[in-house]
Amino acid sequence: MRSRPRFMFSLRYLLIMLTAIGLLPLALLGAWSIHTAGEYQEREQERLMLDLARALSSAADAELDGAVAMLTTLGRSDALQDGDLRIFYDAARTLAKAQSDWLGVILTDGTGKVLFRTMDPYGAPAGPLADPDSLRQVLAMRQPVVGRIARGARGRSAFPVRVPATGAKGELYTLTAVISPDRMVRLIERQRVPDGAVTTIRDSARAAVARSLDQANRVGAMPSPSLAALMQREGPEGFGETTTTEGQKLLTAYTTLSRYGWAVGVGRPAEEVHAAALDRMGVYGAGIIVSLLGCIALASLLANRLVTTIEALRQNAAALGSGAPLTHTPSSIIEIEKIGKALEQAESQRSAQERERKLLLDSLNQALASHQTALADAREAGRAKDEFLAVLGHELRNPLSPIVTSLDLLDLRDDGASRKERGVMRRQVNHLRRLVDDLLDVSRIISGKLELDARPVNLADVVRHAVAAAPGQQISVSVPDAVWVQGDDSRLTQVLNNLLSNAARFGSSATQVTLSRDDGQARLLVSDNGIGMSGELMARVFEPFHQAPQSLARRTGGLGLGLAIVRKIVDLHGGQVAVRSAGAGAGSQLEVVLPLSTPPDVEHQAAAQPGLTGLRLLLVDDNVDAAAAGAALLELMGHEVRVANTAAAALDAVRRELPEVAILDIGLPDMDGYALAGEIRRLAGGAPLRLVALTGYGQKEDVERAFTANFDLHLTKPATLADLQRATVPMPRGVDV
Repeated sequence: MRSRPRFMFSLRYLLIMLTAIGLLPLALLGAWSIHTAGEYQEREQERLMLDLARALSSAADAELDGAVAMLTTLGRSDALQDGDLRIFYDAARTLAKAQSDWLGVILTDGTGKVLFRTMDPYGAPAGPLADPDSLRQVLAMRQPVVGRIARGARGRSAFPVRVPATGAKGELYTLTAVISPDRMVRLIERQRVPDGAVTTIRDSARAAVARSLDQANRVGAMPSPSLAALMQREGPEGFGETTTTEGQKLLTAYTTLSRYGWAVGVGRPAEEVHAAALDRMGVYGAGIIVSLLGCIALASLLANRLVTTIEALRQNAAALGSGAPLTHTPSSIIEIEKIGKALEQAESQRSAQERERKLLLDSLNQALASHQTALADAREAGRAKDEFLAVLGHELRNPLSPIVTSLDLLDLRDDGASRKERGVMRRQVNHLRRLVDDLLDVSRIISGKLELDARPVNLADVVRHAVAAAPGQQISVSVPDAVWVQGDDSRLTQVLNNLLSNAARFGSSATQVTLSRDDGQARLLVSDNGIGMSGELMARVFEPFHQAPQSLARRTGGLGLGLAIVRKIVDLHGGQVAVRSAGAGAGSQLEVVLPLSTPPDVEHQAAAQPGLTGLRLLLVDDNVDAAAAGAALLELMGHEVRVANTAAAALDAVRRELPEVAILDIGLPDMDGYALAGEIRRLAGGAPLRLVALTGYGQKEDVERAFTANFDLHLTKPATLADLQRATVPMPRGVDV
């Protein structure tokens, strides 16, 4: 039985009492000290900065007084009194050159007309004055005036100092010294200002004449909005916080009590001024140290007891982790006593949980090892499957190519005696070609590589063309003029072809295709009167490789991929596909629902272009039968055809005579078709040449690689007569057939 202490206290209670006893007096002392010191230092800082601004204003007045005195002395020269302006020009020019910051001297008459500028040759035409307002002011007041900083015709910034002068006959003149702001910049540099301070001398319009920071870019600039507001609020002199045009916060003192109406501002970075608060923190820190010493003295009375108890808890926690037995040490602190009880409860649960954890880890490790092995096997199987399907498609398409070409030749020759047999061969070849395409499409679907080239498509046209291209079937069609959806027309054609092929394979003798619109959706319904479907079959009809039960003869054929491909293509279009059937012998209905889209503003219908005739063609294929059949078909189309079965023979033929169209197989024995295309382009030297890739590799990456190798068209074997016609028609580069 655990013994219970007589008195128990909260650890929080003890810590709060200890902190309050030690820190309350210090907090009061620190608040009073910081407040008092802060007020004093702020007043002292304001006084010092205002004194500095006044001193700099007096220095600027002295500089301006000096310029006024020199101009006044110059105005009393004998040359001006005698009206000899030519000699006076020389005297004024000598004075301007003697002053390093004077850009020149200007003399005007009583009407403000410029008589000469020492910056220009004597008698040169006078341009407009940069600050005419100050000239009018000196003529009206007949007192020295300092004008505004301005940029002259030569692009230099300067300010004018103007004084009136009188000739011997009482003629009124105005003498102007054009002074560079560099004079005032050096004045600022001679002053003793704190490091980091921003000092600015401004003219009577408050435009910057000289600035200790970024003088070249800020000369002539108006004060920042915060400084302008401060000057308007405080009057002739003031102090406050401003923000420079560079975004720097300053504590600024200014004065506008200059005899010439100029203003001087001195600003120090606010963070530097506020740094003085760190000094005040010293007092506060001293109080903290005293309080801490008191807290330590009080804490030492409780230290031994707390340390002893905490050490016991630490040993128990270590024992709990290592499996050793716990020892109980009673404590008067409530939280520590609860921790002791919790450690004892944890000890009682540890053994059972440890056993369970060990069993779970063993099972998890076994499952993880099995999962990793299965995942590696699945990846290897997927890679092998993709490689197998690619090779299978290539190997099946290669023998299909000469067969299809030979059938096209027979169709062009139109031998009536073999017409029936050609029809049989054509249907079976098309069936075999669909099987190959279905195999490759289902591989793309499983790997997630099936993509759409979506654009506005008239689904009614797709239906009409697909039905017209389905020979030998009794199909009735009901479609409106136009039903627009956003989709890939070739894939939508594939959907309808698969639905019609499915109906034909399963006994339909009267297939009906209906296209309608309702509630923003296009509904394509394919109904047949074939063998129908059971409920079990309808539940799995869209699964890959799943078919209705068949006899050993497999008269319906197929791989069970057509409807699986239909569902995936419809899903990629954002639609749905559903199947309905009343049962065996009652026929089936397959409905495709797609979202409607708006028709394009202008529908461009590209008219089918027949292949051009009379072209020089080069046909390269290592399959001798395919090459011979293809050449015969192309010659029958009216072209001049040369055949090569290797890349070397093809290059020899190109060197002898450059063809207009080159149809290249990719899998050549001595050089792949991509490299051969590059060599032919190099031999052509920029001459017009159309390159067509004809290959059994028809996956997306094969098509992209062909266009990367500068092919103009990609044809997948077996190529039909229409494909060969497109090969001889100029089309936009990057077309896959």
